[in-house]
Amino acid sequence: MTESDSSRRRIVVNDRMQQGYSYQLSAGAGRNFDPDFCPELTPKEMLALGVFGGKYMTDCRDEFPESWFRDAKLSPQGHDPALNYFGVSASTALSVWRAKGWIHPDDPRGWFQWYCRYYMGRRLPDEDRRQIGRWKAFARHTAQVRRHCEPGDPFCRPRQRQALLQWAYDSRRI
Repeated sequence: MTESDSSRRRIVVNDRMQQGYSYQLSAGAGRNFDPDFCPELTPKEMLALGVFGGKYMTDCRDEFPESWFRDAKLSPQGHDPALNYFGVSASTALSVWRAKGWIHPDDPRGWFQWYCRYYMGRRLPDEDRRQIGRWKAFARHTAQVRRHCEPGDPFCRPRQRQALLQWAYDSRRI
């Protein structure tokens, strides 16, 4: 299959949170990102580093490349903050995200699900703009870590550093 064929593939999702949802890939994986969206980490890198207490992607592996999960730190039994890179919980409950209106119906798991699908090549112009705007706004946390921590001190503001990892900012480099 050529890259152009693979970028036009239809994905059908059937997992615990979505049944019968499908989407079309219109870009190659990891390509043709909006110029305002420059994540420092790929979904595969994020999963290998340890994000979301290992619980986030345990029932939807069929949707994404197997290679993403080879080194992923996952916890099918439940959220385990020890699996996170900084060993702390930096997550907010999905119920809070729903209550605040941050969840789009196409991505019931939230921002990371959107990013994984965007990375794979799905494009939803209005939702992409919204999520990229949220990602850009989260960058303020990098400034706070820089302002309050010595460079390279991973023990300073670990929750904030973990949250940055969960938004594809590589807080290990701050």
